[in-house]
Amino acid sequence: MKATDSIVFQRVGLKSVNRTLLAAMTNKQSNTDGTLSDEEIKWLVRRAKGGFGITTTAASNVTETGRGWDGEMGVWGDHQLPGLTNMATQLNQTGTISLVQLFHGGMRAPESLNGVQPISSSKNTEAGMNGKYTREMTDEEIKSMIESFTQAAVRCEKAGFHGVELHGAHSYLICQFLGSITNRRDDDWGGDILSRSRFLREIIESIRKATNPNFLIAVRISPIIEKAGIYLNESLELARILCEMDIDMLHISCWDVFQPVEGEETGKSLTKRFREIVPQNIPLISTGAVWTSHDAQWLIDEGADIVGVARVGIGHPDWPQHLADENYQPQMPPFSVEHLENVDLSPVFIEYMKRWKNFVIQ
Repeated sequence: MKATDSIVFQRVGLKSVNRTLLAAMTNKQSNTDGTLSDEEIKWLVRRAKGGFGITTTAASNVTETGRGWDGEMGVWGDHQLPGLTNMATQLNQTGTISLVQLFHGGMRAPESLNGVQPISSSKNTEAGMNGKYTREMTDEEIKSMIESFTQAAVRCEKAGFHGVELHGAHSYLICQFLGSITNRRDDDWGGDILSRSRFLREIIESIRKATNPNFLIAVRISPIIEKAGIYLNESLELARILCEMDIDMLHISCWDVFQPVEGEETGKSLTKRFREIVPQNIPLISTGAVWTSHDAQWLIDEGADIVGVARVGIGHPDWPQHLADENYQPQMPPFSVEHLENVDLSPVFIEYMKRWKNFVIQ
C-alpha cells in the first residue's frame, strides 16, 4: 500500500483519490464575524488543487463566544453560509474530499476575546489566563453545546462539504471533557473514560441523526496530553469506543509520528499501537512531522491508512503529486516571504507563521 493509492470510505462508498490529508491549520485569515475571507478560501483551494485527497479547513468555532484566537473561522451562524458554500464549491471542483473541523475553545477561549468567562467540563485554569478560572458547564449548557455542534455540522452539509472533523485533540473543549485532570465531574459527564467520552459520543450521535447518511464524520484525538490527564491506555480504549460508532475516520494527532512513547523507546509507534485497536473498516489517519515521501511510506507501513500533514502543505501545496517519487525530499523551512506569497499565503498568515521558530526567513 502506498500514499498514492486511492481509498474508499466503506460506510458511504466515497473514494479518495489518494491517502493524503491536509490537516486543519490555524491561519487567522477569517473576518472578525467568523466569515471566510477570499484569502482563506484561496489558500485552502490551492492545496486541494495540489492533489490532497482530503482537505480540512482550519478549526471552526461552533459558538460565537468560544473563539480561541483572532481571525478564526466560524460556523455558528447562517451569515457564514455564503462563504462556506463558496469554499465548499471550489474545493469539491478539485476532486478532493472536503471536511470542516468543528471545535470550541472551552477553557482556551479567553475572556479578553469573547467577553465572557470561559466554560469547560470542570473549573480549570491554564497558563495565560492570569489565574482566572473557567466555569464548570451545567447539564443544560452541555446539551446546548451538543446542539451547537450539530447545527454547525448541518450548516456545513448545507454548504456542500463532504463532512466534518470533530476536534477532540489539543486541549480544546471536547478534549477537556476527555481528560481526567480537566474533567473532574462526578455526574454522568465525568468518571471513567466511557463517561468522560459521553460529550463527544452524544455529539457524534446527534450529528448523525441530523445529517444525510452519506455525510462523513471524522474524529481527531490526542493520544497523550499528560497535563490534561490524557494517557495512552485510555486513548486506546477511547479508540475502541469510537470505532463502534458510526464514524468514518479516526485521526490521531501525534505531533511527531516518529517519536517513541516515553518509557517505551524501543516499543511500537503510536500509529502501530492504534492500528492494533482500530478495525480495518475505519480508516486511521496519523499526523505529525511527516515531510518526505520516505516519511509517508514509513507511516503507511506502520499501519496508517491516510497520511496527514500540516507544515509541509504550507510550503508545498502540491506535495501529494510528488509522492510517487520515493526519493522526494521537499525544501525544509525556513521559507522566504516571497516563497510563501507565491503559494498563496496572505500577509496575515505569513505574519502568524513568523511566530513558529525558523519557519519564515526574518
